[in-house]
Amino acid sequence: MRDVLCVPLDEKTELVFAADCSGGIGLKQHDVVQVPYDVVGYYGARVALMELMSIGAIPKAFIMQNFVSDDVWGALISGIEQAMRELQLSLPIVGSSESNMPLMQSAVGFVVAGTVTIDRKKIGVTPYDACWAVVGEPLVGEDVMKRKNRVLPLSLFRELLQLDGVYEIVPIGSKGIYYEWKLVCGDRPIHCSLPLHASAGPATCVLISYDRKQESLLRSIAQTLFYPIVNKL
Repeated sequence: MRDVLCVPLDEKTELVFAADCSGGIGLKQHDVVQVPYDVVGYYGARVALMELMSIGAIPKAFIMQNFVSDDVWGALISGIEQAMRELQLSLPIVGSSESNMPLMQSAVGFVVAGTVTIDRKKIGVTPYDACWAVVGEPLVGEDVMKRKNRVLPLSLFRELLQLDGVYEIVPIGSKGIYYEWKLVCGDRPIHCSLPLHASAGPATCVLISYDRKQESLLRSIAQTLFYPIVNKL
């Protein structure tokens, strides 16, 4: 199971949706993490786009639900567009703002719609003898801002998408590495130097499966963000 919804369009193509949300993060008095709204928009868009693109889908449109105020719409859009630029995308954006009821904390919803052809869909395509690794580190809240150099850059994510020999890419979210590993690999054991149950917040890292022959290249590309997984069969 992956964090996307796939709806058949015809025999060869599926409509794909990916979503993320942000709460208590912004510049309202009661927000838990205080950051500008372009940052909120950037990281929310980042998660939704990564989820959709990781299965081989092509993004077509972006939808935002803004529960903060009309005043922050422009800043949120600015952050979303920054994420798109880093992924070399240009998508139409539509959305709505809650302007009737003021909330005490910030809240924003993000949805990406796209399409994927069934022959290019990257779910459940990893050979049993493939190698696994985590790229990036699990970070959440203020640590995302304090340790930006340990967050998987979108430019590197895009490079991984295009690299031959990378079978699947699974963005890690708030439930941590072990949760995503269990969904993909079941009860196979996992050994990694990273904390397996720590939240990765806005997909600060990804789980990847790959051909062993590509490990040297992957290490050279990801450098210190590459954390191999040892699974004893």
